[in-house]
Amino acid sequence: MNRVKKRILVLRYRFIGDTILTVPFLRNLRRAEPDAYIAWVVAPGSTDVVRGIPYVDEFLYWDPATSHADCRGEHRSFSAKHAFIQQLRARKFDKVYVLKRSMSSALLAWFSGAAERVGFNTEARGGLLTRKVPYRHDQHEVNNFLDVLRADGVPVTDDHLEAWLSEEEKGFGAEFFLQNGIAGTDAVIGLHPFAANQARAWHEDNFIEAANALQSRYGARIIIFGGSRDAELGKYMQDNISPRPVLAVGTTTLRQTMAILSRCHLLLCNDSGIMHLGAALNIPLVALFGPQSPVKFAPWGEKSRVLYSAFPCSPCRQKFFKECEPSPRSKPHCMEAISVREVLDTIDQFGEVMTRERQLTGETA
Repeated sequence: MNRVKKRILVLRYRFIGDTILTVPFLRNLRRAEPDAYIAWVVAPGSTDVVRGIPYVDEFLYWDPATSHADCRGEHRSFSAKHAFIQQLRARKFDKVYVLKRSMSSALLAWFSGAAERVGFNTEARGGLLTRKVPYRHDQHEVNNFLDVLRADGVPVTDDHLEAWLSEEEKGFGAEFFLQNGIAGTDAVIGLHPFAANQARAWHEDNFIEAANALQSRYGARIIIFGGSRDAELGKYMQDNISPRPVLAVGTTTLRQTMAILSRCHLLLCNDSGIMHLGAALNIPLVALFGPQSPVKFAPWGEKSRVLYSAFPCSPCRQKFFKECEPSPRSKPHCMEAISVREVLDTIDQFGEVMTRERQLTGETA
């Protein structure tokens, strides 16, 4: 007689960064439940960053209307929400892990019909959960997620990030380098100078100054990453960096961006989804934080460095500029406090790492 598989649902949807940070949770869950059927509720589009993940049997797409920039509102109407809940109930899940902290996510777990519902005891939603887990604001989100497993008696044996690239995608990255005249022995530094709200980004002129210095210091080639809405600012930066950098701004898919990024020897970036991608790809990176604290959302990995100037008002609600006065360059003062010299000195700490990475890349290009 065939044994019925345990059916497990994981709720962690919305941002690219959150999606990447859920991978250690899923890997440890799969190790503990090798025969279970595991479904993951995610937002449309965010699954691109975890394509190829071996720990999940099914993605379920949930997209209620919100103010978030990546929201498509596919489940805006009551009928759409009801249809999704019916879809969950039809799968007859035994257990739900609720890794979001909102009341709405706990309601979704309760409506799923699962007998066990494990999640954070936040927003007065504890009555909807069968196992309530304290949420900590003084530790990284990866550890908060893993605490949910620990509270449920699931062993946690590792916590590293992962990303998966196909051979075809790796080939695209190699061809991109070839077409742009980047040799296998070149030092390649990626820049991501953009943010969902550009007010929270380090000033573009700082990135330009840093890029010019890095090209002079390391003989580096610069690649600027960004989306289609960043095209105008990307062109401005390209025109003011010498030698001219390569632009990958609004011209590549997320998977293609990952393939190119995986061949870089270092990434200099704002607090962003690209930052978490770089950490998942295990490349050295320097991340710049200001309005948001890095305690919970710093890049997760041994090769990551964070520059952060904590002010008495840090972290803030990012209501620019209602909570604070802008700098003369219309930036938060916490971001302006990070100097180009501090960034260059931090990157210098990766000097030997970059040299070794260049040697390895040159051997395998």
